[in-house]
Amino acid sequence: DSHIRGQHESLEHIRQALQRGEFVLHYQPQVNMRTGAVVGAEALIRWQHPQRGLLLPGVFLPVVEDHALAVDLGTWVLETALDQMDRWRAAGLTLPVSVNVGARQLQQPDFVERLREMLGRHPDLPPRSLELEILETSALMDMAQVARVIDACQHLGVGFALDDFGTGYSSLTYLKHLHAGLLKI
Repeated sequence: DSHIRGQHESLEHIRQALQRGEFVLHYQPQVNMRTGAVVGAEALIRWQHPQRGLLLPGVFLPVVEDHALAVDLGTWVLETALDQMDRWRAAGLTLPVSVNVGARQLQQPDFVERLREMLGRHPDLPPRSLELEILETSALMDMAQVARVIDACQHLGVGFALDDFGTGYSSLTYLKHLHAGLLKI
């Protein structure tokens, strides 16, 4: 009972933090090690908690992982990253950005349509400048559905990467079904 009550309280705190704008994205540069050139960035969510300071995702993402709030948080991340990419582009910097997408968000029946709408609000951004990263374990939950989503997103021009490949029960044969452009080991 205490655990369940704590879970509900944590979810409510996260919901309120999202409403109050306490989440921020940090952008980790992706660097070509041969040339030293920055070739992209990965959007990483953080919670700027008013009392506890900057919290890493391991503190709050596991709480929302199996809850509908994960979709709201994931949508916020995508919209915020696209807004930032637009600001960078307006300032003369075209930088591809990778965004992690959770399993629950990816499995929403309207995921591709919502992504299409978000991209439509940023008509000057080439869709190929956005790459979605999914964990290998997310892809294995419903291989056929994830493969359809990847293909539909690629049809929009958005790239896909499989993150943490090899940490689950994967096999190289899965790569035949999941047409990701990048494999992160």
